[in-house]
Amino acid sequence: MVQVVWLKSARNDLLEIFEFIAKDSKRYAKLQVNKIQSATELLKLDVEIGRIVPELNDYKVREIIVRNYRIIYRILNAELIHILFIHHTSRKFPRKF
Repeated sequence: MVQVVWLKSARNDLLEIFEFIAKDSKRYAKLQVNKIQSATELLKLDVEIGRIVPELNDYKVREIIVRNYRIIYRILNAELIHILFIHHTSRKFPRKF
C-alpha cells in the first residue's frame, strides 16, 4: 500500500487555509480541510491519479485539484508519496518549492 506523507510545508499550508476560512466560518473551514485531506487518500489507490503539474512538466510532480486549491505532490516511488504544498489557484505558482 502507498504511504502518503504530508511535508511540513503542506501541513502549514493546510493550517493557513483553515485559519483564513475560519475567520468567516469555522464550520466551512473544517469542511474545506476535510475535502483536501480526503482527496489525498485517493493517492493510496493510484499514485498517478493527479495530472502532471503544467508549470513543471515533471512526471513525478503531480497535482489534484479540490475546488480552488491545487494539492501538489511528488511520487518518490511506487510506495511513497510526499504532499509538497497546497496552492490556491488565484495565486501565481511558485518558482521554487
